[in-house]
Amino acid sequence: MRFAVRTAVLSLAAALGVSAPLFAQNDLDQRINKEADSLLATYKHLHENPELSTQEKETSALIAAELKKTGYEVTDHFGQYAESGLNAYGIVAVLKNGPGPVVYVRTDMDALPITENTGLPYASHVKVARPGGGEVGVMHACGHDLHMTVFLGTAHMLAELKDRWSGTVVLIGQPAEETVAGAQAMLRAGLYTKFPKPDFVLALHDTAAVPAGKVSWHAGPLLAGADSVDITVRGYGGHGAAPQAGKDPIVIASEIVVALQTIVSREMDPQLPTVVTVGSFHAGTKHNIIPDEAHLQLTVRTMNPAHREKVLEAITRITNGIAAAAGVPAERAPIIEVAADHVPATINDLALTNRVGASLERALGKENVLAGEPIMASEDFSLFALEEPRPPISMFWLGAADPGKLKDAKEKGTRLPGPHSSEFAPVPDPAIRTGVKAMTSAVMDLLKK
Repeated sequence: MRFAVRTAVLSLAAALGVSAPLFAQNDLDQRINKEADSLLATYKHLHENPELSTQEKETSALIAAELKKTGYEVTDHFGQYAESGLNAYGIVAVLKNGPGPVVYVRTDMDALPITENTGLPYASHVKVARPGGGEVGVMHACGHDLHMTVFLGTAHMLAELKDRWSGTVVLIGQPAEETVAGAQAMLRAGLYTKFPKPDFVLALHDTAAVPAGKVSWHAGPLLAGADSVDITVRGYGGHGAAPQAGKDPIVIASEIVVALQTIVSREMDPQLPTVVTVGSFHAGTKHNIIPDEAHLQLTVRTMNPAHREKVLEAITRITNGIAAAAGVPAERAPIIEVAADHVPATINDLALTNRVGASLERALGKENVLAGEPIMASEDFSLFALEEPRPPISMFWLGAADPGKLKDAKEKGTRLPGPHSSEFAPVPDPAIRTGVKAMTSAVMDLLKK
């Protein structure tokens, strides 16, 4: 009966000179409008009540309960962290609707240890204890509250519009993205073996580089791979008044910091984005003491495995070479440690992303879909493409910036806070509506009858 009614309505629309796709988009707009106030309230609640990575208990419970009400088969507390063996607060929600492909849609749920400074009426005032004492604020400074709200809106739309698509939707609420532990925790627990295997995996991420009400997309590399590197420079300490009697690790480490900058400027193809940043330098305890060691912490961003290996090799070669040139013996050579939590680059599948881009243009209009660009930030969405059956993945950018402020930032150089800033404040209402329409349309296009 529902199909017959829809056919009759579409026939009437055709008789009135309204195309079926346009009719369908107008219908989707109307459905989103009915939920807009509720979604905005959900967004504000999530923003006011952020939870850090691995601690998303209440956030996960809210998302799971909402998905159950919407008719999804929900599994919560899914995922396992390798380091602790503890279960994660991951969510897997399945909606089966006849034969067809399996589309995964992923959102992240965790917040950051940042004290909010937006002045918003719904600003977070949550504080948690620091490991070393004191307190730090908690804030959705990366927009995961916006992601979750769009995720729920998309879940509602797909459930309401089951007569227009066929296949299976699997919604993934992922914890611990900020610590790049959540995706692996869910995959480790058997995400692709305990639930329908994905044919496609989709996600979105908000950005302050695109105005609210618009989206952007880019096929190919979108986000960089990330490595954390620790270097311990070892010398021989002594009295500051007798430097000739030792091997000063501070001077050696300082030379290493400067020389590492030549990796990007002189060893890498200038058309291939690369970042080598020394974010931490610690050494010594007193004015007149030359220490035995100096410690450097680096973040390294690269765009593919071969590129990564070349940069890491250069770091090792330069570090050891400068220490040897300073006369440090082999038994006191620097210790170079690459952390195990490497995150590969997020590379949008070309065919899938072109399909998604076409869906976005049909849903939002070409004037609201911009050409996106890769950035050197990283996240663990990339891991969903590397586990068997190695499904194609695609992430697009959801505009979150105030259009006027973004225009001033581009034309006048005014400051516009973005993700990971204590002042990051997305414009929620147009961003939520746009995100729900964009993601719903992309999923339904992949699941066309």
